[in-house]
Amino acid sequence: MAKWGHGDPRWIVEEREDGTNVNNWHWTERDATAWSRGKLRELLVGIAVENEAGRAELCELKQVEGEASCSNRKGKLIFFYEWNIKLGWRGTVKESGAKHKGLIEIPSLSEENEVEDTEVNVSKKKGDGDVLKDLMRTAGTAKVREALGEYLKALKTEFTLGMILPTKAMAAQELTIQRKLSEDAMQAPSPAALGVRIPTAALRLTERFDASVEQLYSIFTVKELVQKFSKSAAVLEAEKGGKFQMFDGNITGEYVELLTNKKIIMKWRCRNWPEEHYATVALNFVPVLGQTELQLDCKGVPVCKEENMKFCWEKQHFEEIKGLLQLATLHG
Repeated sequence: MAKWGHGDPRWIVEEREDGTNVNNWHWTERDATAWSRGKLRELLVGIAVENEAGRAELCELKQVEGEASCSNRKGKLIFFYEWNIKLGWRGTVKESGAKHKGLIEIPSLSEENEVEDTEVNVSKKKGDGDVLKDLMRTAGTAKVREALGEYLKALKTEFTLGMILPTKAMAAQELTIQRKLSEDAMQAPSPAALGVRIPTAALRLTERFDASVEQLYSIFTVKELVQKFSKSAAVLEAEKGGKFQMFDGNITGEYVELLTNKKIIMKWRCRNWPEEHYATVALNFVPVLGQTELQLDCKGVPVCKEENMKFCWEKQHFEEIKGLLQLATLHG
């Protein structure tokens, strides 16, 4: 028998009282469906192509049906994904200025086929504008397949962080993130000082939770709880001027104001936003008949990113937090 803390890491048991499934060695599975929907939206919506005939871009994720998951068996990661995706595109013919719309359909993105062999069908509404359809069928299809490849890369790297040797890996990852945040803070001016002027939009959402204001407030300010609902490592300095980083670095920002159990104001940005651009997110916690109403006001969201932002909060925050609260209730 190996000494305590030595030997093959799958048998190191000091981190678990029962030593069962230590370091996720035997079998673990993680549902990647909600994460995948957000990632596909992030990577596909906004893709633009242009030539001498015109310009076209993917403007809407109309449908994303299917599922994805990742399993760990004895240190080996096994992926399953199957998606049926439908996107809307729009474009303008340069010579005439005529505008046209159409669809891109990806009937089967799965592990059974290579990305370069994935079927991508382009269609257009009736009328002229075939030059735009041809543009989307050639350059557009190439960019779509490139984005799908990025999704699969992220699924196999970002999403799986912590699935093997989670405690030690997460600690190392947190240390790296903290070091990066410190370096950025020392080397770069503040977001407010830099500023980036781009067209922006506002977003307002309201959601009720079966929790007290104290419970819900803590979910946004306690690192361990953020890591539970986001299913990824996080760095939080829950104080005025403190930095935060969540969802494997896809979300970063700074706390502007914290009124305990009442309000949180943050500078907030997604990784794919224009460099140095931050939105302002305000969270108000309002007790209502034994529940807590969360009022979200967001200003400064880049135009064309509103749907992504809405999806991020509704699916990756609100739904996951409700699931976390239900688990707490069941085990309470």
